[in-house]
Amino acid sequence: MSRNKPEVPESEAQLDKLKWEVAQELNLDDDIEERGYANMTTREVGQIGGNMVKKMVEYAEEQMAHGEDIRD
Repeated sequence: MSRNKPEVPESEAQLDKLKWEVAQELNLDDDIEERGYANMTTREVGQIGGNMVKKMVEYAEEQMAHGEDIRD
């Protein structure tokens, strides 16, 4: 994972899983395996991060739509 640490340390494994899922959807998983995250282009890393944020927002919206407080 990056130098940034999650606000909730217990979520780190789930965030790594989401990162890999997004990379697979963007067909970047082979590039990660070959070059590693450190050697990815800024654009590639940005695509992964942007899509992770999009999925997390969608998840939060779904939780709110069902009346769940996402801060619990």
